[in-house]
Amino acid sequence: MKKPFDGMKALITGVSRIKGIGFAIAKKLAEQGADIFIHSFSPYDSLFPWKTNENEVSTIISELKKHGGSVEHIEADFNRIEAPGQVIEAAFSAYNNIHFLILNHAYSTTGSLSDLTAENIDLHNNINIRSTLLLIKEWSLRFQPSEIKGRVIMMTSGQHIAPSPGELSYVASKGAIHQLTLSLSAELVQRGITVNTVNPGPTNSYECEKHYPELYDEVLKHFPQNRWGTPEDAANLIAFLASPESQWISGEVINSDGGSHY
Repeated sequence: MKKPFDGMKALITGVSRIKGIGFAIAKKLAEQGADIFIHSFSPYDSLFPWKTNENEVSTIISELKKHGGSVEHIEADFNRIEAPGQVIEAAFSAYNNIHFLILNHAYSTTGSLSDLTAENIDLHNNINIRSTLLLIKEWSLRFQPSEIKGRVIMMTSGQHIAPSPGELSYVASKGAIHQLTLSLSAELVQRGITVNTVNPGPTNSYECEKHYPELYDEVLKHFPQNRWGTPEDAANLIAFLASPESQWISGEVINSDGGSHY
C-alpha cells in the first residue's frame, strides 16, 4: 500500500534522544514513507540531567529503519560556521533531493539578566539563528522543485505568549526565528516552498516530572486538558505541514499548546 510520503526525503535537525521531539518527527515521517536524514549533536544533551546513553543515536537509527525506508545520519556542531553547509552537502549526497527541511535543533541555557555574557548571547545566536539561516540558504540553492513541493519548518518556544526572564539569550534567538518566518516565506513560496514555524508549547520530552517536579506541577496548572504536550503532538502537526493538504499555509507561526492559558 502506498504511503503518503513515499519518494520524499526529509532532513531533520536536532535528533539525538529517543524521547525528544526530533525523534518523534522523524518517526512520524518514516511511518508515512519518507526517507530520513537526521542530524544530531550528542554532546549538547550531556549537559542536562536527562543525558543520552552511549548508543542513543544508533538506537534511533535502528528504530527508524523498522519502517522500511532509508535512514542517514550526521553529527555536527552548529556553533561552527561551516557545519550547516556540511550537513546540507551530506544530505544531498545521500539523496538526490531533500523535500522537507525541518529545523528542530536548539541551544538553551538559563540565567538571569545579571548572568548574561557576550559569549552566551553569541552562542545562542550562532546555533539558533545563524545556523538556521545558513541551512535554509544552502538547502534552497540545491532543492529541485517538482510535483513534490518543498517545506521548511522551524521551531520556536512560545516566548511571544509568556515571558521567560530566566533565559533571555534563548528568548532573543527564538524571537528571531518567529520574525523570520514571514519574510522567508515571501521569498521561497514563489517556488512552491512553504515556510512555517511551530511553537509546540511546553513539551515533556525530558521526564520533567522526574527532573523538575516543581516546574512540572506549576506548568500543568495552565493546561485545561490536564497534561503537558508530548513530542508526538508536535510531530503530528509537522507531518500535516509537510503534506500536500497544507500547501495554502505559509508564513505562519502556529501555536500547538493544548489551549493553555498563561
